[in-house]
Amino acid sequence: MSFQSLFIPHKRTAAETKWLKQEIKEQEERYAGIVQAMEEMTPTRDKWYAEFLERIQTRGFNTDGDARTKIKLADIPVKPDRPHKVVY
Repeated sequence: MSFQSLFIPHKRTAAETKWLKQEIKEQEERYAGIVQAMEEMTPTRDKWYAEFLERIQTRGFNTDGDARTKIKLADIPVKPDRPHKVVY
């Protein structure tokens, strides 16, 4: 099944088209602001990750009630070599 078979033909008025373009512009501006904020907080986020990884290796995490399991260093995932993604 292709996308075209799911498409319902319709027409927009000039006012609707203008409104839609404005909405898209505003959403792209908000998205750019969110991406910038995410990039600015990278050092803080990296610190949080480091603290979390240290904590689950030394104290462990709750697996069932008050039972804790420590994570071995070999089981810690490798940090990806890319920036965080902001999903639109």
